[in-house]
Amino acid sequence: MILISELSTGSGKINLFNRQGQDLDAGALEGFLHHLAERLAVAEEFSVVLVSDDMMQEYNHLYAGKETSTDVLSFPSEQDWPMETPYAGDVLISVETALRQTRGDLMNELKALSLHGLLHLLGYDHHSDDGEMVRLEETLKKEFRLA
Repeated sequence: MILISELSTGSGKINLFNRQGQDLDAGALEGFLHHLAERLAVAEEFSVVLVSDDMMQEYNHLYAGKETSTDVLSFPSEQDWPMETPYAGDVLISVETALRQTRGDLMNELKALSLHGLLHLLGYDHHSDDGEMVRLEETLKKEFRLA
């Protein structure tokens, strides 16, 4: 696993890992994650892990029982013990899937998927919250100029 960077925000630390082969502008994603964490007042540490379709398919099979890859998965921390630094969890993003579904700007798609995944780490669930997550996600996409 290659740690691209650790960002310390006013809220907490963000870990960005690259576990796939695409060469990306890590600085652009780091900056976005920093601003997003500040905007959402994320107090906990969290990680974003960029993975391949094969790796995502393994996680999707293991944790969701699905045999295909997907674009983003979130794994909220299930801490039952006090920690010095609270940990929100991990967001996994398949760069290959993001590349296939983008409308020409991979970084924009990675940012949008990071946003979606982070909202899940913070407890939002578009399957059960009467549209609260979708509304917040759309608001944030407009603020950050994401398609």
